[in-house]
Amino acid sequence: MSIPGRDQKVNEMTKTELKVKKLRVFDFDDTLVKSNSKVYVTNNGKTKTLTPGEFAIYNSTAGDKFDFSDFDKVIEPKQIKAMFKVFKNIYRASGSRRLTILTARAVYEPVRQFFKDSGYDDVFVVALGDNDPQKKSDWIQSQIEKGYNDILFLDDSLKNVEAVKKLIIKYPDIKMDVRVVKYD
Repeated sequence: MSIPGRDQKVNEMTKTELKVKKLRVFDFDDTLVKSNSKVYVTNNGKTKTLTPGEFAIYNSTAGDKFDFSDFDKVIEPKQIKAMFKVFKNIYRASGSRRLTILTARAVYEPVRQFFKDSGYDDVFVVALGDNDPQKKSDWIQSQIEKGYNDILFLDDSLKNVEAVKKLIIKYPDIKMDVRVVKYD
């Protein structure tokens, strides 16, 4: 027996459920992995050494010259156990989703190799080559424009999280979970 209106609503709900496109995005440095990769900043003959976490929040000044030769490699990587467990659970979960590492690094290959060496062959890595939080937000927005409508974004940088959170207001119909990752 068909009930007018009810069957149509059920069909519309099923179509909506089928259209869910999941995107799971993790930052790499200091979110999933700690490494000894450094960024060197020289200004007026003085050189500063920045860790990936320090580089993520570094505000450049006029005359800064960056040396990314270390940062273009993943040096002595160590998984951050709590967050890597979350990554593994998402990686192994059933259903369809795209798992992406979104990094400020300029070169994706070493990060991609780290995941291959760790047994995760099909992880997508995007290297932005920039520590500007807006770049991460812009990339997430580009994915929304490609149809992703269920997004999880995890990053250790509050600046990056705040930039991406602005998309929640801009796209109220998109399911977004945007979290800053903190460690004790």
